[in-house]
Amino acid sequence: MRAVVYDRYGPPAVLRLDSLDRPTPQGDQVLVQVVATSVNLSDWESLVGSPAYARFGGLRRPARRVLGSDIAGRVVTVGSGVTSFRPGDAVYGDNLGLKGGFAEYAVAPASVLAPKPPQLSFAEASTIPQAGAIALQGTAGAGPGTRVLVNGGGGGTGMFAIQVAKQAGAHVTAVDNAGKLDLMRSLGADEVLDYRRDDFTRQQPYDLVLDLVATRPVRDCRRALAPGGRYRCVGGPARTLLSVLVVGAVVGRLSGRRIGVLAVKPGPAHFGPLAQRCAAGEVAIRVDRTFTLDEVPEALAHVGEGRALGKVVVQVAPEG
Repeated sequence: MRAVVYDRYGPPAVLRLDSLDRPTPQGDQVLVQVVATSVNLSDWESLVGSPAYARFGGLRRPARRVLGSDIAGRVVTVGSGVTSFRPGDAVYGDNLGLKGGFAEYAVAPASVLAPKPPQLSFAEASTIPQAGAIALQGTAGAGPGTRVLVNGGGGGTGMFAIQVAKQAGAHVTAVDNAGKLDLMRSLGADEVLDYRRDDFTRQQPYDLVLDLVATRPVRDCRRALAPGGRYRCVGGPARTLLSVLVVGAVVGRLSGRRIGVLAVKPGPAHFGPLAQRCAAGEVAIRVDRTFTLDEVPEALAHVGEGRALGKVVVQVAPEG
């Protein structure tokens, strides 16, 4: 099978298209013929090996040679312990543990997969698992009368978070670069901020801040929150996350606010509800660009350099 591989951490230039043996599913695993794989910031972090936690399981070299966790495709074969799927089933899910989505075939535990809603294309379904789970959990608590801020609102997770918070009745402020302000408005944001010009921690205080590109010190996070407010970050430099975990807990407790890292629960139970809303037309999916398997380096650079407006998808095989 064709697969995009890498053997050392570095820029997209370290990736190459190679021919690998088709993997064989074991006990609780499923072999999926990949139709589409969406690109997440976690793929970029695993490619460059930064922040430090991206090297978990492979300090000097990557633990997995093929990136791509958010997969959508058709079941080819199943392991001896799998009863929930059979060959031909259309599935999608976040295969973060094994990855392998930037290839024609990938092996995934059956537990991370769900039946693809028939109303969604494979490309659309592939955008949901990781980003959807973060968006739903990160905006939990948003409701009528609450003021919510999404930092990184123009990316794949941000596009879902803005819509979910807005549909819950919250007043939503979204932050990203100037090139993404129109997109965030179109998704329902009440206010938009260009992070290069506007400091969101010096605006009005918010009841909920979902920070998808955490780089700010704890004192700034605390300043952004109203009394009783909640700040949760996902990703960012290891030093920032450690500070939020340790210092944030203390500062939050002393100031009557909650400051911490969002511990994302993965799996179909946590992204499935958003997929159903997308299938019903309640939540929009914005695919910025679609790349081929040969163009995976360009796709990763597009996301890693912050140029993506919504989601980026690698179309590995035809939809039909």
